[in-house]
Amino acid sequence: MTIFEKSAPGRKAFKLPKNDLEEVEIKIPEHLKRKKPLMLPEVSEPEVVRHYTNLAYKNYSVDKGFYPLGSCTMKYNPKLNEAVVAFEGFYGIHPYQPWESTQGALKLMYELKEYLCEITGMDDMTLQPAAGAHGELVGMLIARAYHLSKGDVKRRIALVPDSAHGTNPASAAMAGFEVVELKSTQDGLVDLDELKKHLNDEVAVLMLTNPNTLGLFEKDILEIAKMIHDAGALLYYDGANLNAIMGRTRPGDMGFDIVHLNLHKTFSTPHGMGGPGSGPVGVKAFLKDFLPIPVIRKDGERYYLDFNVPKTIGRVRSFYGNFLVMVKAYTYILSMGSDGLEHASKMAVLNANYLRKLVSKYFDIASPRVCMHEFVVDGSKFVKQTGVRILDVAKRLLDYGVHAPTIYFPLIVHEAMMVEPTETESKETLDHFAAVLEKIVEEAKTKPEVVKTAPHTTPVRRLDDVSATKYPVFRYKK
Repeated sequence: MTIFEKSAPGRKAFKLPKNDLEEVEIKIPEHLKRKKPLMLPEVSEPEVVRHYTNLAYKNYSVDKGFYPLGSCTMKYNPKLNEAVVAFEGFYGIHPYQPWESTQGALKLMYELKEYLCEITGMDDMTLQPAAGAHGELVGMLIARAYHLSKGDVKRRIALVPDSAHGTNPASAAMAGFEVVELKSTQDGLVDLDELKKHLNDEVAVLMLTNPNTLGLFEKDILEIAKMIHDAGALLYYDGANLNAIMGRTRPGDMGFDIVHLNLHKTFSTPHGMGGPGSGPVGVKAFLKDFLPIPVIRKDGERYYLDFNVPKTIGRVRSFYGNFLVMVKAYTYILSMGSDGLEHASKMAVLNANYLRKLVSKYFDIASPRVCMHEFVVDGSKFVKQTGVRILDVAKRLLDYGVHAPTIYFPLIVHEAMMVEPTETESKETLDHFAAVLEKIVEEAKTKPEVVKTAPHTTPVRRLDDVSATKYPVFRYKK
């Protein structure tokens, strides 16, 4: 039931005191006046509170249970982060304040930028991008501007592996590149022969995620970097999977020239439902003159926004990004320290490999290699044997109180299920997840209809995804 259906004429919640100020007549142009009253629900305060509290109970979150959403790094977010962003000086700040009164915020952003540069092996960074895909676009615009600044107008090709996140080719295309897909090896890694075949003086950049979307570390990364640079192109790092290597190795040391990060993944900010996010972009020294304006600089003890960037790609966002996401990331980095960040990565990899071993008893794993922070189930044989799809398994998991992993991605694995346990989950949680999968596999063999018609216990049963895609309803109609 929606809040509108609980509406009844005359019901009110909070009532403002009588206005004792002198009324001022404001002449509003007729064409701007509303022709009929605004449709708002009329409900009492208890009804409003109960309605949204009940909706919150129905929602699933990482605070409620295990959330192994592959590639999304749904780690538990320390409540310390939330406490810090509640400081009045952070949540009450306004971007139009004079810089003299925002020195604390500027210092925080400057130091965060420096920490992220150290973690990634970059020389300079912008914190402006509002999300990961936005960071990708900024990185691609920097790559394009770099080549154009050299008069290298032929370089219009962006190479993207077939296992990449879907936003990679989209971002490259939006930046004006022609996208060329690279086929992966049977193991799911970059095929060096395939890469060599595509390298020429028209290639501008290779977009790479390392570890990749199969959770595998690109063992030939140094050779890949050399091949790209020898061809006069740039190497771009998609930071979606940095959680596996944070504090252990750095993209900059692997040969990457441009890096985007997801603060709302690796650096512990709640994400989902569209945001908020933060997608900083770091660059090597030879690219820092192309960063979007303004950049944060320090002069003695004074922090300021510098608009004097010689070859800037321009402004990419209003103001300077999602500040409170930066505060949470800054808090996380300081509270963890360098040893803590490294330990988090090690635990993420340990958890993933432990769970991979358990799950491999019931499903095939897409790659036999030791994984990093996530692994991908290949359910092809399971589907042939039982007639139960991976989609059905994901829906049945909801009945057992577990959020489903990412399914049908990456596209190079048929009936894929991508599992990322993150470092914040206990052995008991991983054992429980594996036990639930074992039960579902047994159900698929003995009573498949139970799995095929799942979920059975959720507030809403299985949705008609096709109709929802073809005929979306974006607003409430009375």
